Amino acid sequence: MKMIYMVVGCFIVSLGLLLLQYSEVITGGTAGLALSFSYLTNASFALTFFLINIPFYVLSYLKMGWKFTISTIFSVATLSIMTELVQLTPYFYVHPLVGSITGGMIVGFGLCLLFLNGSSLGGANILSLFLQKRFNLDPGKTMFVFDLVVILIGLYSVGLIRGAYSILSIIMLSAVISLFKTKIANYNQEAEERVEVDASA
Repeated sequence: MKMIYMVVGCFIVSLGLLLLQYSEVITGGTAGLALSFSYLTNASFALTFFLINIPFYVLSYLKMGWKFTISTIFSVATLSIMTELVQLTPYFYVHPLVGSITGGMIVGFGLCLLFLNGSSLGGANILSLFLQKRFNLDPGKTMFVFDLVVILIGLYSVGLIRGAYSILSIIMLSAVISLFKTKIANYNQEAEERVEVDASA
């Protein structure tokens, strides 16, 4: 059942990323880096996104465990495939304001669905969940800081105006995740308790 939820979460995120891409707005995390790179080089977003996440799998294994890491690799691969599939849809214009608000919110909901089923999309997702687990930090706020840095790096590819829209997109994304922070924390706590019970059995 969790795998189905993860696939649905990846599909939701891919729709949000499509809106951001068609409005030429970037987002944060490794997805934002991949979008910026694809704007500059016309490289495949899916391939770039998958490759950028490879170093973070080591961190995920060391800090979050192998089950979380495997599910994250699955989600990243699934999203990479889905973003390629949604690219087959006819191009349609999306105003940057609409794209940043709706795209950011949709990506946020998709990420929450992944978080609540023991998965992530790598990069800042892993760091934010680890920091919440270790220090009880709000993952929405943590991701906002990381995402803001990524957008500042990506300003060269989209310019200042769309950079401002991009910041709006991560505000919406972070707000959605913050709404679910308690449920995410409870899931992580329950997962940790299950691991401890299995280890002592």
